[in-house]
Amino acid sequence: MRADLAASYGDERLPRYTSYPTAPHFSPAVGAEAYGQWLAGLPTNVSTSLYLHVPFCRKMCWYCGCHTQIARRDDLIAAYQRTLCREVELVADTIGRRIKVAHIHFGGGTPTIMAPEAFTELMAAIRQAFFVLPSAEIAIEIDPRTLTPEMTDALALAGVNRASLGVQSFDPRVQLAINRVQSFEQTAAVTRNLRRAGIKGVNFDLIYGLPHQTIASCLDTVRRSLELEPDRFSVFGYAHVPNFKKHQRKIDEAVLPTGPARHDQACAIANALKEAGYVQIGLDHFARPDDAMALAFASRTLRRNFQGYTTDVSDVLLGFGASAIGHVPQGYVQNEVSIVSYAKAIEAGRLATVKGYALTGDDRLRADIIERIMCDYGADLGAICARHGARADAMLQSAPRLKTLISDGVVRLDGNRLAVTGDSRFLVRSVAAAFDAHLDAAKQLHSRAV
Repeated sequence: MRADLAASYGDERLPRYTSYPTAPHFSPAVGAEAYGQWLAGLPTNVSTSLYLHVPFCRKMCWYCGCHTQIARRDDLIAAYQRTLCREVELVADTIGRRIKVAHIHFGGGTPTIMAPEAFTELMAAIRQAFFVLPSAEIAIEIDPRTLTPEMTDALALAGVNRASLGVQSFDPRVQLAINRVQSFEQTAAVTRNLRRAGIKGVNFDLIYGLPHQTIASCLDTVRRSLELEPDRFSVFGYAHVPNFKKHQRKIDEAVLPTGPARHDQACAIANALKEAGYVQIGLDHFARPDDAMALAFASRTLRRNFQGYTTDVSDVLLGFGASAIGHVPQGYVQNEVSIVSYAKAIEAGRLATVKGYALTGDDRLRADIIERIMCDYGADLGAICARHGARADAMLQSAPRLKTLISDGVVRLDGNRLAVTGDSRFLVRSVAAAFDAHLDAAKQLHSRAV
């Protein structure tokens, strides 16, 4: 990474582009009625993936930016699981046929907070409502501090084949500062148990930019993580937004790393993982060379959705649960964020969609360009524009930010082929933002570019 570019661009507030337009642009103009019509109009042979959001944790991690709440009573979780089952049935009935599903992702919160029998029942409801392909990837996010052997067995029996473990940092001082004390031994035991149960795909999530974090502590976390040989790493920069996530106010801003320090930590982690043989993928992922994600990156078939980088090439993402976001050909939809409001809608037999966004032709064009930049570090603007009946020269003229990126050496433009230069790849969000026609109005809601 070039330090001068990190200094110039690193403090920009930019989206992660898990969608385009991004969630701050969703509005109540798209609600349950529109979503119902969109579902009923899905093409016959559509390829589909599912996302199920479980917004509960046993304890709040102070760095968390997710929609979640603390649940100390199991009856609340059980009631929510029953509502999820009803929503799955309601959406399937609205579609009107049993469509194929190629990917399922359980996110949170902590999805494994459900009782093992409740998770088994939810998976049975999904398989009854949809045709889950035998080759489907079924992934779940896990807090190693709370996963039980009984739940591990239930995951395996339900067909889960990929697990993402939250690690963040193994530095005890950092863990105390973020209210997430998790030993290496806990993480190692869960990793071994998952593999013994037949869940072979294991991902680790790491974070840089946390309070008291240093290059040395980041590298120590990487070194210890490598002992457990995960298939993939996700490496995120901590987004400190205490105005939106009030529990983040418990973090002392005085001990957060500065912009240059964050840049150095990100660089150190990336270099260590690459030296260990992992392939750097897009903004924040690393994978073994023979992993499906690395192969998709090499073949330029990598995709990006609300879970980040994915090998999922589905045309449709159906979101279930409070705050869940979905994507159909016509646009984006999001459920009620409030668990109570979400449950009331589903129990009344109504879709819980509260806002969304209807895509225009220009949105689809820019979404394609942004996705290729985020996934491939470049884009063939001529080919993409031709597919959408647009002109590449007109698109370039509509991206004035691009001129500065070119003059700074971040971007190389060869005719209509755009490429992010090798030492500037950590600024891929800045390059994608050059084609974002909606950016300025929501900048304050996003995290730092580095």
